[in-house]
Amino acid sequence: MTEPLKRINKFLSEAGYCSRREADKLIAAGRVTINGVVPEMGTKIAPNDVVAVDGETIKNTKDRFVYLAFNKPVGIVCTTDTSVEKDNIIDFINYSKRIFPIGRLDKPSEGLILLTDDGDIVNKILRASNNHEKEYIVTVDKPISQTFINRMAGGIYLEELKQTTKKCEVEKLGRTKFKIILTQGLNRQIRRMCDYLNYEVQTLKRVRIMNIKLDIPVGQYRELTKDEFRTLSKLISDSKKTFTPSKREIRGK
Repeated sequence: MTEPLKRINKFLSEAGYCSRREADKLIAAGRVTINGVVPEMGTKIAPNDVVAVDGETIKNTKDRFVYLAFNKPVGIVCTTDTSVEKDNIIDFINYSKRIFPIGRLDKPSEGLILLTDDGDIVNKILRASNNHEKEYIVTVDKPISQTFINRMAGGIYLEELKQTTKKCEVEKLGRTKFKIILTQGLNRQIRRMCDYLNYEVQTLKRVRIMNIKLDIPVGQYRELTKDEFRTLSKLISDSKKTFTPSKREIRGK
């Protein structure tokens, strides 16, 4: 039985080289070749085709993927482009295999981010992102009022993004501290929401992504447990969302 053709971005993700989205960027930049020829977007490859990125042949020999939970410090940038950003997440972790972050957490923020070399699951999580909870602990520059809590929870129209945030769960934890649980991932969403209400974020920490909780010191990482991964996979497969997020999605808070 002949093995079916596979899109080049899917091949690169399954090989653990990068996510499908990052693969598309590499293809658009002309950095990917198939049998020595730069392909068009969406090109499919046959089993015997030779795929290379920047001249390096990529082989799909993965037998076990890595899934990490990392407590990102403030000041670290969630990018795989180590030539552009000095304080990037890849060099900071210095893992023995090529890995990449699932989504982003912006430079001034800290907390939980997942990393893997399984490009296929990255694609699935990003596509399903608007169905799943992400929990944050935030401190702001002045006392929190009940009006602030109600407005944050009820949804705020963000002029820069031309979009109203979804209703969410918000709980006051202290004079200037609150918890917020989002089910969407707009660009710098929490900071923009606070700014709209004339509050400035002082600290922002992500403490949970779906079923994965932050339980390690800043700057350290651990592998997901089998139970965590099993539950994570079920949450992804149960998602009813099938669209791909816009460019504004999944760029951190």
